[in-house]
Amino acid sequence: MNDITEAEAQAGTEAEAPLLVAARGGRPSRTPVWFMRQAGRSLPEYRKLREGTAMLDACMDPDMVCEITMQPVRRHDVDAAILFSDIVVPLKAAGVDLDIVPGTGPVVANPIATEADVKAIPELHEEQVQPVVDAIGLLNKELGDVPLIGFAGAPFTLASYLVEGGPSKHHERTKALMHGNPDLWHALLGRLADITAEFLRVQVQAGVKAVQLFDSWAGALSERDYREFVLPHSTRVLSGITGVPRIHFGVGTGELLPAMREAGADVVGVDWRTPLDVAVQRLENAAPHLPKPVVQGNLDPALLFAGVPALEREVARIKREGEAAAGHIFNLGHGVLPDTDPDMITRAVELVHRQG
Repeated sequence: MNDITEAEAQAGTEAEAPLLVAARGGRPSRTPVWFMRQAGRSLPEYRKLREGTAMLDACMDPDMVCEITMQPVRRHDVDAAILFSDIVVPLKAAGVDLDIVPGTGPVVANPIATEADVKAIPELHEEQVQPVVDAIGLLNKELGDVPLIGFAGAPFTLASYLVEGGPSKHHERTKALMHGNPDLWHALLGRLADITAEFLRVQVQAGVKAVQLFDSWAGALSERDYREFVLPHSTRVLSGITGVPRIHFGVGTGELLPAMREAGADVVGVDWRTPLDVAVQRLENAAPHLPKPVVQGNLDPALLFAGVPALEREVARIKREGEAAAGHIFNLGHGVLPDTDPDMITRAVELVHRQG
């Protein structure tokens, strides 16, 4: 994890991007900020470009990926670009029969239920995601000093879609498999860990400057279940990534933060339910032998609808709370909501930068 010394973190970083300085536990010239789901969603230019193109087709079109990824960087002056993609892209590329249904999300044709189903999940090979590699090459030419963040879905979240057949509120089939047939569960997550690790490896090799592992639905688990059924597989994924900062994020994971850091996170993403200073205290108490943690977050996405005065107060509060960490990357506590006014996103970035 953050094995950089304090002196190294502080010295000679003026030329390095603020996000990378903060991710390594340093104090950059300004608080870096980017937003999950910033690449599209709320932008009219995104909707115009995507019109008539299915999500998964867009994710495998290098020119479209490059343009969509660049749009929020141009408009909002964020400190990082997040690769336009989707967590199910590597599954689809490997050959899993699924689609992203508008208004629903990922839908799997043949949900996983048996050992044969798990064995039938194909491996991912680099050539199957060559369009993603090509898009990263285009982006690194366009972005200049702005770092590009690659990402992937964590094994548990991918498994939840494969077992449930699509999005689920209660994850009942997932938890039933986890507890009812733990051997099959671990075989499934092992297969998915291989796919995820390969997808991230390919992105790092292609030139992304950081990666984020999204475990969107891990907050549905108790800490005990997370440690037994999820942690070993997320650790396998993150331990295979070297040379770039690793961000680990989940929704509703306030009780899981120390375990998520143990999985190999250099930066722990925190959703809006847990104040950043509280998150830092939990992380320090759980692992006093480790360096002071670095955190990312955690403005409630709904507060972008609350007006400028409320936004100013919340940005100031979150930045104060983030000072408890070794480094703080400002972000939302989840993704940009589709109806968000893009001007409020731009204003949020200005506030983060202006307040020091």
